[in-house]
Amino acid sequence: LDVKKLDCDFLAFSGHKMLAPFGIGVLYGKQELLERLTPFTFGGGMIKSVHLEESEFAEIPEKFEAGTLNVSGAIVLGEAINYLNKIGIENISVWEKELLKYATDKIKEIEGIKIYFNDKNYSGILSFNLEGIHPHDVASILNDYNIAVRAGTHCTIPLMKRLGVSGTVRASFYIYNTFEDVEKLVEGIKKVKEKFGK
Repeated sequence: LDVKKLDCDFLAFSGHKMLAPFGIGVLYGKQELLERLTPFTFGGGMIKSVHLEESEFAEIPEKFEAGTLNVSGAIVLGEAINYLNKIGIENISVWEKELLKYATDKIKEIEGIKIYFNDKNYSGILSFNLEGIHPHDVASILNDYNIAVRAGTHCTIPLMKRLGVSGTVRASFYIYNTFEDVEKLVEGIKKVKEKFGK
């Protein structure tokens, strides 16, 4: 992303969405806006001077870096970005879409499945429900077969209300997934249906 071309005020992203560990991410902000902001947390390293009556914050970015920095997280995030750039973001996108198409074609053959899909704007995420089976039950049984999915509202409660569901099951595909993983997911869904006598 070219933040200058986008002309965005702020841009944030989490490292764990890019193969880095939890607890590290990036916040970009326009200099003039960052200079106007007051830090929300306090600690060593962010202060230029401290007196009994007043204090002065350090210059940005130190102004927002209270306490001990997550140095190892920052190093790993940098290496994760290098790794993804080496593979190529476009290559990753193509692979995700191939897996998603394969999974969608396979899963929609299962009776009683409802897929939630927008073909105008999508990535390697497949959200679905099985008729008459709660999403958490589906995820729990799939977990018994070592198939990792998420179930719930996925931080999109207004969308779930609009869809008229309590949540969905979400399978996410990435560079480390294979067509065999999709086959395992399909078999797992069939086993869920069997357990519920569907």
